[in-house]
Amino acid sequence: MFDKLKDIQEKFIDVEKSLSDPEQISNPKRLQELSKTHAELSPIVSAYKDYLQLETAIEDTQSLLADEKDADMLALAQEELNALRNQQEQLTDNLKMLLVPKDPNDEKNVIIEIRAGTGGEEASLFAAEIFRMYTRYAERKGWKVEMLNANTTGLKGLKEVVFSIEGNSAYSLLKYEGGIHRVQRIPTTETSGRIHTSAVTVAVLPEAEEVDIEIDEATELRIDTYRSSGPGGQSVNTTDSAIRITHLPTGLVVTQQDEKSQHKNRSKAMKILRARLQEIKQAQLDSERAETRRSMVGSGDRSEKIRTYNFPQSRVTDHRIQFSSHQLDAVLDGELDSFIERLTTADQAEKLKSEGI
Repeated sequence: MFDKLKDIQEKFIDVEKSLSDPEQISNPKRLQELSKTHAELSPIVSAYKDYLQLETAIEDTQSLLADEKDADMLALAQEELNALRNQQEQLTDNLKMLLVPKDPNDEKNVIIEIRAGTGGEEASLFAAEIFRMYTRYAERKGWKVEMLNANTTGLKGLKEVVFSIEGNSAYSLLKYEGGIHRVQRIPTTETSGRIHTSAVTVAVLPEAEEVDIEIDEATELRIDTYRSSGPGGQSVNTTDSAIRITHLPTGLVVTQQDEKSQHKNRSKAMKILRARLQEIKQAQLDSERAETRRSMVGSGDRSEKIRTYNFPQSRVTDHRIQFSSHQLDAVLDGELDSFIERLTTADQAEKLKSEGI
């Protein structure tokens, strides 16, 4: 760990020199890169300096203990040494956490896609409840939710819903929600009182910006307009406002018809397309690293059953961390912090282990 800290300190010194070099900072892109690196390394270097000062204070106190003869002074010095060692232990833990590799997407907004899986209408009803769970969580955080696309059922269920959440570090907290969410309960349509098992899939995508995903719209996109077919006002159904965007290199297709304006539908469709292309790009990177480093949580693999919501027992269980809560109603009302905090801790511990820290 301390070899890494020394390397980081040397890199930080080089960055500071570059930031005072007129030739380096005359390039706006280079200046942005240097400023970003400086901001990322600064808290680590600051904590490391505090650690070195603490180490010197411990050595001085140990020398005092070795030379001191007075009993009262010895007791005071020993008390100070114990306090310094406690501080050192806390600072060491803090340095370890600072060295955990940062997810470059953590500060981004998210796009969440929820789809009803096995279970028919019951799965669609549960998809609507999961959608509400995330919107309530966003409300608690003071985040902004924007509906991008929805496919509803007659019983107020959701076959599919796509929405964005805009807020401080939204992806860093919600990225662990990707996967299969399973529900066990007696459906309202069940007359024999039998418990059914249904499921929905949740995909959590970091919102991609133009700088993240470059798209040559002239050569890579086919954009078709057509008349909206879903429910809506007269102008929705009688004008060619719906948009279908096909990304030719990958074959990805995104359709959008919720808005009356063709321009707004196109903007929303492009937002979804960029996020899905970013997901493909990230999946390729994850695949390349999989042999050497596999994260216990946060992989977002949709084939994983990550959580079960058991209504008869009022229990929610996350299978990745073997943690259960018997506050099912509260969880579905957006109280997800107990799960997200534990998932974050488990993820950080796994990353520390894989980094050999």
